[in-house]
Amino acid sequence: MSLYKWVVAPPPPPLHLARFPHLPPLVVQVLYNRGITSPEEVKAFLEGEEKFHNPFRLKGMSQAVTRIRKAIRHGEPIAVYGDFDVDGVTATAILVETLRALGGHVIPYIPDRVREGYGLNKMALHSLAHKGIKVVVTADCGIRSVEEAKYARRIGLDLIITDHHSIGPEIPQAVAVINPKQEDCLYPFGELAGVGVAFKLAQALLLSNSQVPLKARSTALEEEAFYDLVALGTVADMVPLLGENRSMVIKGLRCLNSPRRPGIRALMQVAGLAPGSVDSTAISFILGPRLNAPGRLSSAMLSLRLLMSQDEREALELARQLDQWNRRRQKLMNQALEKARQKALDEMEKRMVILVADREFIPGIVGLVASKLVEEFYRPAIVMELGPERSRGSARSIPEFNITAALDQCASLLRKYGGHSAAAGLTIDTHKLPEFQERIEEIAEQTLGALDLKPTLFIDAEVSLAKLNWDVYFHLSKMEPFGYANPEPLFLSRGVRVQSSKLVGEDANHLRLTLADPKGSRLWNAIAFKMGDRISSLGDYVDVVYTLKADNWGGERRLQLCVKDIRPSEV
Repeated sequence: MSLYKWVVAPPPPPLHLARFPHLPPLVVQVLYNRGITSPEEVKAFLEGEEKFHNPFRLKGMSQAVTRIRKAIRHGEPIAVYGDFDVDGVTATAILVETLRALGGHVIPYIPDRVREGYGLNKMALHSLAHKGIKVVVTADCGIRSVEEAKYARRIGLDLIITDHHSIGPEIPQAVAVINPKQEDCLYPFGELAGVGVAFKLAQALLLSNSQVPLKARSTALEEEAFYDLVALGTVADMVPLLGENRSMVIKGLRCLNSPRRPGIRALMQVAGLAPGSVDSTAISFILGPRLNAPGRLSSAMLSLRLLMSQDEREALELARQLDQWNRRRQKLMNQALEKARQKALDEMEKRMVILVADREFIPGIVGLVASKLVEEFYRPAIVMELGPERSRGSARSIPEFNITAALDQCASLLRKYGGHSAAAGLTIDTHKLPEFQERIEEIAEQTLGALDLKPTLFIDAEVSLAKLNWDVYFHLSKMEPFGYANPEPLFLSRGVRVQSSKLVGEDANHLRLTLADPKGSRLWNAIAFKMGDRISSLGDYVDVVYTLKADNWGGERRLQLCVKDIRPSEV
C-alpha cells in the first residue's frame, strides 16, 4: 500500500510548449512547474549562468561596509560571531578571510552549542568587549536577538547583523541589519542562505576596496575564492536551489571538484570522495554531516579551522577528527532516536505534534532526532533536552505546518526561539513545558485537524515510458544541481506491465523490476529501494512514480527508473 499522496502538476498550455520547439516538451513542462517560463529564464537556467545581483541593493549593506572599512582604517578589532552549523561556519570563514585580506584585525567566535546555545548571548558579547573588540559582525544569526543587541550597544559594541532567518516582531537595533527577508529590502532574491548573505557582504567589501583601497598594496583576494564555501553552506542549509543560490552552487561545485583548500581536499580524502564526484547529494550526506558534527557535540571552531587551514598535514589531522566526531554523532543520535521513537509511539493517538523531552538528550542531537521523527510519522516534532530550570530543543515540521509561525503564537511562553517554516530552535522554562505542549497542540489541531496527513509526491508530469530517451535525460541533467525547491523531476507512468520482479540487496529489502510500456516494445530496468515488501501485491500492471537515471551495468550505459512509489494499476 502506498504511503504517499500523489499530486500531478497540470500540463502547461499548448501555446507555451510551442514557444520552445528546440526542447523536449517534457523538459519544458518541468521548467514550467518551477516557474521558469520565459525564453530568457529558460536559457539562463539551463546554462546555469544567471548573473549575481548587486550586493549594495541589500538593505543595510552601505552602512555595514562603511563601518567595517572605518574599523579597518583605524585598527579597531573586529569579531565575526557565527553559528555552529555548516551554513554558519562557512559564512564565518568567508567574513574572517575577507576582513583579514583587507587588513583587518579579526577574531572568529562561534558559541558552544551546549553551554551557550544558538545565536548572540550576553556573556559572549561581554567577553568580546573585554578583549577590546569594537565591532561584532554576525554570520547566520542575530535577527531575533533584540535584547542582546541592546546589551551590545550599552557596552560599546557596534553590531552588524548578517542573517537570513525569518524576521521577528522587532528588528534588533544595530549599526546595520542585512537580511533579504526584511520587508523594505529591495534585493531581488530573498532566499539566500546565511553564507549567501555573508558572501554578498564580502562582495561589497571587495568591490569597495577595488575602487578605494584600504591599504597601499591591493589585496589578491577575489570573490571566486569563496564559491566552494558558498556551495557547502547553501546546500547544507536546504534553502531553495533556484535563482542566485543555484548560480552560486553551480560555481561552487566546480571549485569543490577541483578543490584548492587543503581542508576540503583532506575532508574529501577522509570521506572517500574523489575529485569530480561532488554534487549536492555528496554535500548533504557526506561532507555536510562531517562539518556539522563538531558543532553538535563540542566546538564548531574545529570545522572552521579545517576550512581555513593552509597546511596539508594539519588539514588531514583535522579532517580525521571531524570524521571521528561524526561517528560519535551517529551513535548518539541512534541511541536518542530509539528512546524518542518509543515516546512518540505512546503519544501518537492523542497528539498532532510530537513533543519529546528527556534529560539525556543533548542539544547537538535533538534536531536530527526531530527530523527522523517527522520522516517516520509525518507530524511536526519537537525534541528537547530537559533541564532542571530551562529546556532547549529543536523543532522540525511538515509543509502543511509553519513551525516558526506557530512558535510566534507561543512567544509569551518561550525565552528564545527562531528559525523558518520547516525548522526552528527554542528555549523554554521547564515548568512551562506542559502549557506549551497544550498551546502548540491547539494551534496544530486548528491547522491540521481536518487534513489527511500523508507525505505528498509532487509529480512533474504523467508520461508514457515510450517518450523517455537520452535526449530528455540530457536536458533534464542540465537542471542540476537538484535540491530544495528544485527537486529531481518526478514522473508518473500508468498501466505499466510488470515483466519480472525480484528481491535484491543484502537483506533482500530492495525490489528490482523489468517494466514494459504497453505502447512500446522497449523494456525498462527499475530499482525500488526498501520496497521489497511490495513484491507480493504488485499484480501484472502497476502505476509507478520515478526519477530517470543513467546507470552503468556490465560496461553498458543505459537509462533506468529509480522508483519512488508504486501501486497496482488503476487503469
